[in-house]
Amino acid sequence: MKSFLESVAEDLLKRYGTDLSRVAVVFPNKRASLFLNEHLARLAGHPIWSPAYITISDLFRSHSPLKVADPILLVCELHKCFIQCTGINESLDHFYGWGQLLLADFDDLDKNMAPADKVFANLRDIHELDDVSYLTDEQREMIRRFFSNFTDDHNSELKERFLRLWSHIGDIYHTYNAQLAAQQLCYEGALYRQVATDETLQFDHDAYVFIGFNLLQQVEQVLFRRLEQAGKAVFYQDTDEVAPEQVTYISAPTENIQARYIPQWLTAERIAAGRRTAIVLCNEGLLQAVIHCLPENVNKVNITTGYPLLQTPVASLVNQLINLQVNGYSEKIGRFRRRWLDIVARHPYAPLLPEDYAAHHLSDHAALLHWLLDIIRHIASTSPSVISSAPLSSRAKSRDLQPLPVIPSEKSPLDSESLYRIYTLLNRVSDLIDNGILILDISTLQRLIQQLIQQTTIPFHGEPAEGLQVMGVLETRNLDFDHVLLLSCNEGNMPKGVNDTSFIPYAIRKAYGLTTVDHKVAIYQHYFHRLLQRAKDVTIVYNNATVDAKKGEMSRFMLQLMLERPVQKLTLRAGQTPQLRTPEPIAKTADVMTTLQRRFSKERGGISPTAISTYLRCQLRFFYRYVSNLKEPDDNEEELIDNRIFGNIFHKACETLYKPFGQSPVTAMALDDLLKSGVEIERAVDAAIHEELDLPLLDGLHIINREVIIHYVRQLLELDRRLTPFTILGLEMPVSMMLGDMQIGGLIDRLDMIDDPVTGEERIRVIDYKTGSRRLKALPDVDAIFDPTNIKEHSDYYLQAFLYSYIVAQQSPQPVSPALLFIQHAGGEDYDPVLKLGKEPVRDIRSVASHYIEKLQETISEVFNADLAFTPTDDDSRCRSCPFAALCR
Repeated sequence: MKSFLESVAEDLLKRYGTDLSRVAVVFPNKRASLFLNEHLARLAGHPIWSPAYITISDLFRSHSPLKVADPILLVCELHKCFIQCTGINESLDHFYGWGQLLLADFDDLDKNMAPADKVFANLRDIHELDDVSYLTDEQREMIRRFFSNFTDDHNSELKERFLRLWSHIGDIYHTYNAQLAAQQLCYEGALYRQVATDETLQFDHDAYVFIGFNLLQQVEQVLFRRLEQAGKAVFYQDTDEVAPEQVTYISAPTENIQARYIPQWLTAERIAAGRRTAIVLCNEGLLQAVIHCLPENVNKVNITTGYPLLQTPVASLVNQLINLQVNGYSEKIGRFRRRWLDIVARHPYAPLLPEDYAAHHLSDHAALLHWLLDIIRHIASTSPSVISSAPLSSRAKSRDLQPLPVIPSEKSPLDSESLYRIYTLLNRVSDLIDNGILILDISTLQRLIQQLIQQTTIPFHGEPAEGLQVMGVLETRNLDFDHVLLLSCNEGNMPKGVNDTSFIPYAIRKAYGLTTVDHKVAIYQHYFHRLLQRAKDVTIVYNNATVDAKKGEMSRFMLQLMLERPVQKLTLRAGQTPQLRTPEPIAKTADVMTTLQRRFSKERGGISPTAISTYLRCQLRFFYRYVSNLKEPDDNEEELIDNRIFGNIFHKACETLYKPFGQSPVTAMALDDLLKSGVEIERAVDAAIHEELDLPLLDGLHIINREVIIHYVRQLLELDRRLTPFTILGLEMPVSMMLGDMQIGGLIDRLDMIDDPVTGEERIRVIDYKTGSRRLKALPDVDAIFDPTNIKEHSDYYLQAFLYSYIVAQQSPQPVSPALLFIQHAGGEDYDPVLKLGKEPVRDIRSVASHYIEKLQETISEVFNADLAFTPTDDDSRCRSCPFAALCR
């Protein structure tokens, strides 16, 4: 079957011959011109003079001295006129959204050449509309119906506010157009109206061929009529109403399953058909999934619909950088919060950022934009993998736009184009701010940039006349295909976003011939049936899932088509049952063993009790942390006191108080002085807080935590007073030893010597402070320390305390006791921090040392045994708190 454009090409050659140089072919969009040109060349059989191809927008714009301003400038200028005419000092941030709505109303009013003064007449003074002789009976009835809602009996506050705003819209319209015209600027509707009403226009071409236009607006009708009267207009309209040979409806439970159906739908015949096969996205948000689901045997693809800039890495980077400046800076500590810095540091582009990107806090919006532009330029100059080979600098039009560096690369054209798009967008905003046109604060700027990014797409470049066609609904105009797959053809997507959101009520829009919902639906109905009418086979997929208690419905056009012809109905199912992935052991290959030996070499400090405890907890967690060197995430804010920081502050404060004693005996009198005064305790805690957090001022939770820590320190001093006199042998004291050829050690919080209250002899205690609230359950024996099932009983505390005690005992004749001092439970008279095995406290580590060291050596040997793979834990409860759970499950 001949396509519509092929029939048009045949008629053009009959009508004008092969010299079409004086003919202008006008399309609704540019895409169809490529296909028509190919048909002309093929049918002519020899070289021809091609016609000029222009869009309807090009036709209007080429006949006006005015220039259509960019959308940002248009809303900014409208905002100024709004304030000038109403006296309402509305912020640009609040105005921007409905400013776009008001601009759309102005545009529609001008394109339909409606009488602005009549449409915007003050509804309070209904008599202003007495002269309605030019209206039809139907239009007059529509107006009367609307005004019936605004009688004195229904004069609510909402209507009052509406009428007050309405009374200014006419003034805003005229002021706005006048101020734009003074700058030789306009919005598209104003330009169209100016051209349509200009009787002096001269048209250069001998003929204007209009192809595929339907449901014309008034400005188009006026221009077409003038060209027709001048004998210069020819019209081609696709009026065939041929039903598709085969139609299949498929319901799907998710959007992604629709995309995953593509490889099954793309049979060898459909792939071989090339450009005669089309995948049409009613929901263009499916584009990314569709691209990923295209099978490898599809060699040529032409993608017409744009890729959302919002879904690119550079867009997320810009958002994170703005958040860093707007939300991530703490005035209290005078620097960026670590959490926000970490978010940026984890971005894929982080290695490309300049080293000093976070050197300054920028509260000025202009400075913020220049900072963002500098960073994007730096990324462009740093990495060939994200730079387009296209001459980006040649595309720069703004007076301030510095060209992006150009480094040829074929690795990531999408990244390259997204860099250029967002750079151009930010530069345009910066230009408007620098010129005083855009006046806003930094928070408003953030929301504006997010909105602009959401509205921007990246066009794909390619050969449209070749390969499988992937497109949106609007790109299908005037094109015909043999095989069509329509995805996400749901009500709400087809027709697309039709609503009556407007400052001009439906009744008034209908009365004055403005665009209504009915008009929008009719256009999409035409697109739908036009796309299908010449196809050999059509497959339409829609989402039937229930979301927010609302079931997905097929498009109204699908229902209509079902009444006209029989269709086949199918359903897509996932075909899979969700299964939890079972963690697999990881073999200790030669590379793994080399990494292990290097990671725990003597030069790097050897192995720690924490590493061994991690191995006992889960061998895969040990692998990810110490072999793969993956860092565990730390989501805590720097200025917040979490459990770890709380403990660090307590440790530092205790070290500050006890350090002056050196190895002199600590007496009851000395501790009494500290407790009575309290000043030294507070100073020690404050110094620890500032060292750990670097906070100039404390407030809120900081003050509460400070008081709690002071209380804990006092409780420790009171406990220690009962032991006086005793001697501090070391604070935050590093210890280590060689176990075979492996060095092992760590840091002792406190090492002291006391007189044993039972034996009266001197005894050394290896103390580890604990600020947690959980009471420790005694382990039964040494074997239990190395049993992974006891991790939940904090067997890792035992492992560390026993090791440090053993190291100290090698150099001391006195008995050495491992101790965990839980400060929250230290208030009891008989409190003893010495660890117990069973019911007996370990007064001297030597009593269990040989068995402990034997088990420790066995565990370390297991870690370095190349024949034993790293195996996952079989205790699921440990996985719930593991930062690496997603990697193995």
